[in-house]
Amino acid sequence: MSRPNKKKQTQKDKVKDKLDRERKQKEKRLKMYKTRPQRNRMGKIITGSYMSKTPTIQEPRIAPNYHWFENTRTINQKELSHFREVVKEKMKDPYTVFLKRQKIPLSLVKDDDEKKEKRMNLLSIESYDETFTQKKRRKKPKLNSFSINNLMERVEKNSSDYTQTNDRNIIREQDYRELVRKRVFDKGSSNRIWTELYKVIDSSDVLIEVLDARNPMGTRTPHIEKYVKKRAAHKHFILLLNKCDLVPVWSTRKWVQILSKEYPTLAFHASITNSFGKGALIKLLQQFSVLHSDRKQISVGFIGYPNVGKSSVINTLSNKKVCKVAPIPGETKVWQYITLMKRIYLIDCPGMVYRTDDSEDDILLKGVVRVERAGYVVDTVKEILKKVKKEYIVKTYGIEEWDDYVDFIEKLAAKTGKLKKGGIPEMNLVARQVIDDWQRGKIPYFENPYEFEESSNKKSKNKSNNKNEKKNEKKNEKKKKNEKEEQEEKEKEETEETETENEPENKNEELEIDQNFDELNVKEILIAEKETSNVNKNKGKEKKKKVKGEEKTTKLDKNENKKNQIKREIEEKLQKSKGKKEKVDKEDEKKEKIEWDDLF
Repeated sequence: MSRPNKKKQTQKDKVKDKLDRERKQKEKRLKMYKTRPQRNRMGKIITGSYMSKTPTIQEPRIAPNYHWFENTRTINQKELSHFREVVKEKMKDPYTVFLKRQKIPLSLVKDDDEKKEKRMNLLSIESYDETFTQKKRRKKPKLNSFSINNLMERVEKNSSDYTQTNDRNIIREQDYRELVRKRVFDKGSSNRIWTELYKVIDSSDVLIEVLDARNPMGTRTPHIEKYVKKRAAHKHFILLLNKCDLVPVWSTRKWVQILSKEYPTLAFHASITNSFGKGALIKLLQQFSVLHSDRKQISVGFIGYPNVGKSSVINTLSNKKVCKVAPIPGETKVWQYITLMKRIYLIDCPGMVYRTDDSEDDILLKGVVRVERAGYVVDTVKEILKKVKKEYIVKTYGIEEWDDYVDFIEKLAAKTGKLKKGGIPEMNLVARQVIDDWQRGKIPYFENPYEFEESSNKKSKNKSNNKNEKKNEKKNEKKKKNEKEEQEEKEKEETEETETENEPENKNEELEIDQNFDELNVKEILIAEKETSNVNKNKGKEKKKKVKGEEKTTKLDKNENKKNQIKREIEEKLQKSKGKKEKVDKEDEKKEKIEWDDLF
């Protein structure tokens, strides 16, 4: 039996079938959303339960399981606060490293105070009561003119008083202009180099800042250190003192001691044949690769000032010329990857400079700018002669005596034969040679670490003294406030004591006061007593109805209480009137008599 031949499906038929299937599936899904469950009189679902293919008798629900609670753990608030304190201390220490960082809940370490500080606390500046309630202190806008006529009058006055000398909108030609720094001295701070730097920071796990051992604090970039602490605290940061061969041993030792308080520091001498500190650096990088064993490789980024020796450090580590090297700043222009081992990659970065208030001479002496492009450079020789000892200059150039830096340049030009026609020395050319020798390390010079330590200690002491002074000022202010409050309380107590002394304690004193009341009529007092007694009787009847078992009060007791109340009210009014009479003149005393009818 031969089977019937099936028609071969074309591509169009296949597409149609696919679209039909998708359409049917979509219709089914939409119908499923629209269907509602059918319920009994008792409210139980019989058929068509939500998201269920088959009709169910019971409501669909997720079965409880104890495995949900296996990996959970409850922590006490004290334990959590202790954990936060310990982790914060460890995070600040650059010599400690967190193993299995992803498993540590570092989000708990960050307090909400940092988020709150970013917001503007308006209530700390102005409270709600001072702005919206009856105690508001908002200032009304001051309008100079409330009508068009007043406004026109002010315009006429201003136009009559106008003078060109007081007008600031007029552009005037200045006789002099402030000097502007040349564009050459802004090298290393362009947007291109900063983008390259941030690329290196983002793509590296370990950051090594290379410093010049002659001036480590001058070639340091605190801006980047702050950025790494805030934005990339998980990355390891190391300081590397390069060019140690140009500095005595005691100065490198001291600088390492000072800088290691903040970050781990290493001394280094970059050279392919005769290097120093190479083994220690490679071991440290290998330790970091072991710590990050979950990754395939680790990338190490080298950052720092130009002409510090970043690319020469990479060449010493790889034992061959991998990066372009030159004693001139700005040789490396783009970041580049170099493989040191299977699991360690090195990244070379162009030298960057953070904009500071350094002068042109300081920028030249740091080696940021090439001397050829600097222009007139004779004045920088003056600072070199100030910083360097006379003995070292005599040894390098063989000139024993000179009056000024100009005289020194003239003698050096005559010695080297750099003269123009008529024996005129080429001052700028000789000055360039001196600065070039400074940058290459031919002139021995280095910053004294002990002087830096003394100055830093003095600054810290001054800061602590200022803080103590502020604390003492606050304490004194609090003491003054407390003293004022105590004085006010004493005054209040004295006034209360005087008032209690003036009150009549005995019946004899009451009789004396009654005799002095010449203006008081006995009839008016009796009328008032009767009225108050009638009112109190009505109140007493209502109370008797509500409450049973109360003691019956007599009329005599009520009258005595009422008399005492009336006398006290009269005494208070008299005391107020006496205080006013002492201030008022004798003529006004007769007019300001108290009308006793109003009291009752």
